[in-house]
Amino acid sequence: GAWDMLRAYRDMREANYIGADKYFHARGNYDAAQRGPGGAWAAKVLSDARELWQSDVSGRGAEDTRADQEANEWGRSGGDPNRYRPAGLPSKY
Repeated sequence: GAWDMLRAYRDMREANYIGADKYFHARGNYDAAQRGPGGAWAAKVLSDARELWQSDVSGRGAEDTRADQEANEWGRSGGDPNRYRPAGLPSKY
């Protein structure tokens, strides 16, 4: 599961596409959770740690953290990550 999260993060950085953040959150969590309970656990731990750091250090704010966590949970629970896919994001992702 941790590798799925890392791959989604790398893809997000590579894509550098405005509005795609929530899609990559959902996709990383979805992919990790598909590996079973261990993958879902890894996704939750990594997502929570990232959001804690992001809200405390980067100053992006509680609303952004809440929206990220919503996308994380959506993906982990088996929701289709494409719910968050922005129009125009290359099909490579």
